[in-house]
Parts: sequence; C-alpha cells; structure tokens
Amino acid sequence: MAKGRKRKSGKRHPSGKLVQPSSAETQREVMATVLEARQRHYGVTAKQARDERLGTALGRLALTASITAEQYAAGQKYAEIYHRHHAVMGWPLPFPASVTALLASDGVLGGVGAPPSRELIEQVRRHYGAVLDVLNCCDRDRLDAPGKAPSVVAYRLVCLDEDAGGWPHADHRNLSFALDALAELFGMARDSHRKVLT
Repeated sequence: MAKGRKRKSGKRHPSGKLVQPSSAETQREVMATVLEARQRHYGVTAKQARDERLGTALGRLALTASITAEQYAAGQKYAEIYHRHHAVMGWPLPFPASVTALLASDGVLGGVGAPPSRELIEQVRRHYGAVLDVLNCCDRDRLDAPGKAPSVVAYRLVCLDEDAGGWPHADHRNLSFALDALAELFGMARDSHRKVLT
C-alpha cells in the first residue's frame, strides 16, 4: 500500500481542512521574529528592540546618543528629500526601503497617475539643490580634515543605510559636521531662527 504525504499539524475545521491564521496573527508572528532577531543581532533588550530607530543606521546612532535629536531629525529630512528627488526625476532609488515605502504612500512612487507637475519638479529640485549646496560647503570647510568628506559619510549613512559602527572617529566628526549644517538648513538646529526650505 502506497503511503501519502505526512499530515500537517494544526487546528482543523470539522471538514478536516486546516484553519488558516488570521492576518493579525501572522503580523504578530512576523513582529515577534523581527524583535527576536534585533535583540540577538544588536544585543538590546526586548523594550529597546521595539524602538523604530533600531531599523536604520541613522536611528541606531540616535538610539545610542552618538548623534543629537536635531542631527537625527536632519538626517531623516535629508533622506526624505534625497529619495523624493530621485523618485520624481525617475532616477534609481537606493535604500532604505522604509523611506521608499513612505514615498509610495504619499503617492510619489508606484502610482499610475499623471506625471508630476512642473511645480512639484521645481520644488523638489530647489530642495535637493539646497541640500547639495550645504553638503558641498561642508566638504570645502573640512577639506584638510582627516577622514572622508562630510557629504560622503552623510550619504553613506543616511541614503545607503551603511552601519557606522566601525567608522573611524574622524568620519564620525565629519558626519556630525554635515548633520549640524543640514539641521541649520532645515531650521532644526538649536537657537536657529531661519528656515530655508518651505
């Protein structure tokens, strides 16, 4: 007599069909797996594993107080402007995927609708140009400083989500310099009275 495949374990309906987990149960299981992996990988507590900042390299620096709250906010704004510019212009997008998902929910990505308006394109170009100007100015100011250029470390951390844990001290100083300049540009710096981008 031929043997069939082994019966799958789990709850069953009276008909014998397996009961499928609800989407809420599936999401809880996925979240539990993610939190467990974060605890194992980053050596954090269960409570710390729930902190959304742990999901990005920029956030992990903020979580460990390696950067200030203003620098963290400036880095997030930089990521948003960078990704929005590339999405509107049709350029390839790097990670983090979380920012890409944010833009998709805003209707910038993934829509089949009309192309972006001329006003949106001009606004995106203006914001992106202002960011590039500030980062280029940082590079000129730190030309003789050791380490990689401020624009390079900011791009690698914020746009490429590269972990900065093994970076030399000079790169961390240049990153702080770039994030401080961006915070001032965005009006996020302490005691800053000007806001350039609107």
